[in-house]
Amino acid sequence: MKTPIHACLGTLILAAAAAASAPGEGIQKLPFGSVGGRNVDLYVLTGPGGFVAKVATYGATLTELDVPDRAGTPDDVVLGFDSLGGYLGKEPYFGATVGRVGNRIANARFTLGGRTYRLAANDGPNHLHGGIRGFDKVVWDARVVGNAGAPAVEFTYLSRDGEEGYPGNCRVSVTYELRGTALCLRYTVTTDTDTPVNVTNHSYFNLAGPENGSILAHELTLYADRYTPVGAGLIPTGEIRGVAGTPMDFLTPTAIGARISEVGSGPSGYDHNYVVNSPSAALPPPMDTGGAGPLLHVATVRDPTFGRVMDVWSTEPGVQFYTGNFLDGSITGKKGVTYRQYGAFALETQHFPDSVNHASFPSYVLKAGGTYRSVTLYSFTAR
Repeated sequence: MKTPIHACLGTLILAAAAAASAPGEGIQKLPFGSVGGRNVDLYVLTGPGGFVAKVATYGATLTELDVPDRAGTPDDVVLGFDSLGGYLGKEPYFGATVGRVGNRIANARFTLGGRTYRLAANDGPNHLHGGIRGFDKVVWDARVVGNAGAPAVEFTYLSRDGEEGYPGNCRVSVTYELRGTALCLRYTVTTDTDTPVNVTNHSYFNLAGPENGSILAHELTLYADRYTPVGAGLIPTGEIRGVAGTPMDFLTPTAIGARISEVGSGPSGYDHNYVVNSPSAALPPPMDTGGAGPLLHVATVRDPTFGRVMDVWSTEPGVQFYTGNFLDGSITGKKGVTYRQYGAFALETQHFPDSVNHASFPSYVLKAGGTYRSVTLYSFTAR
């Protein structure tokens, strides 16, 4: 805990740094510490009505997202830490860009082009979110690509051949852009060798603000009438099953906690991939996806207490719905909040988990010389 004198000095130092290095109106660049001899920067993107996103070059990580409620009062709705140190310790990917392949690959291996590749095993025998040192644990380069009307920063990283066991050199970019009170994430990857690619963001949301209790009363609509059941280690079985008549059904607005005790084991809760294929009545936002394909309406989440509503749109075929089952009170984050089970949810837009080992799933293998493109939009309102 800083003393008042230290806090004032820190504020003056950050203000001076911002004044010296602010890239443009609506965008600030602040120091956020260093790791491995590299400085880490924090970019602050400011939108209307107190809508603010903060993104660190370490892990291209969304560290803060301030969203107004129905009274117009902003609050930070994502889990994370006040300083870089929290992200350097053992933590569950708060706000990070994960890859080269997000989610799980069974037994940390796959076969491609007649060759078997063995990956880093960091989730029991399985590979999770890119491995031991995935995209979430490296410092990305960054440059401002937007302006005051649409503040945006592009983060780039070169994932070299053999990193965490993956073949090929991959050039990766993710752009965070504010569009009014929406946060748009654009991903682009190129490679010189055939390789699996499934990059996503791993933010944990609590639309009431994490200091205000669990997300069990949040009302969720998932525009997906099927999901991929899992077996041991949360690895998909390969089946695609309908949600009708099961606790997996969120086709109409339903409290997240309504049937959560009926799902999963050790602990109970949702940690499942849904197949996004059920159209909603809403029209997609008018925006260019840069060749990534059409935007699909993935989900709507509403916090009844403060009225914040988040709509998720994506060009991806699936979404992993996770309810913070493994948050166990051992992590203290921003505002001194202890992060407990069901304290947040994640909606990770993605290809299906372990697709590289399931020929019946949509393929995420990027061919040499090809380009992977993906867009996700988190749009916020209040009512």
